Amino acid sequence: MFSWQASGGGLVQAGGSLRLSCIASGRTLRSFAVGWFRQAPGRERDIVAATDWSGSRVFYANSVKGRFTISRHNAENTTVTLHMNSLKLEDTAKYYCRAEGLLLGVSPTIYWGKETLVTVSS
Repeated sequence: MFSWQASGGGLVQAGGSLRLSCIASGRTLRSFAVGWFRQAPGRERDIVAATDWSGSRVFYANSVKGRFTISRHNAENTTVTLHMNSLKLEDTAKYYCRAEGLLLGVSPTIYWGKETLVTVSS
């Protein structure tokens, strides 16, 4: 059975660091682009960072550039990690991992992982 699970959220003080991970099991996501999105209370879900299937091309929202780093590992189970440094109060949100690609090479498919909550305190 396919599973796309996020972990690593928690409570951290402003200026601190967290590492979020999303691990796929039951199906390879090696050819999929992967990324992290977040949704703060009362706001829409926005993209935070993303990378292509190889990990060589990356995108960051302006609000996290220089502080967050996305990486992926295409071993047996695809893992995407978001290293978050210098956390700010405004980084508080539910974080979601997302994978997008062609299932079996033909069918456009998007997978959303279950959220993990990040709370930054002053």
